[in-house]
Amino acid sequence: MFLFEHRDEPLVSPRRFYWRMARAFGVTLLIVAGSLAMGVAGYHYINRLPWIDALYNSAMILTGMGPADAPRTAAGKLFATFYALYSGIAFLSMVAVLMAPAIHRAMHKFHLDVEEDERD
Repeated sequence: MFLFEHRDEPLVSPRRFYWRMARAFGVTLLIVAGSLAMGVAGYHYINRLPWIDALYNSAMILTGMGPADAPRTAAGKLFATFYALYSGIAFLSMVAVLMAPAIHRAMHKFHLDVEEDERD
């Protein structure tokens, strides 16, 4: 999906870079939406919370704030455990997807600058 230029190729235009950042932001939003939907469904069906409380708990866990309501059943406790573990991995994945174009551009520019210095 994100095909970056090779180190031998020139740096892409700012417009193309901003488009890459927009796509990365879109992918990040999809990860957030999917993770939130999974959490809401799990808290509603497994932990038997009302929809609004399920949304609140899912958002709190996904953002790293912690649960708002204690799980009511053994299955709810297991779901909350695995959703919290998943949320940590999802957060790291979102950061990686969002930052990949910017980090690649910075490293590519640094590499181009080093090559220019070596030619002098």
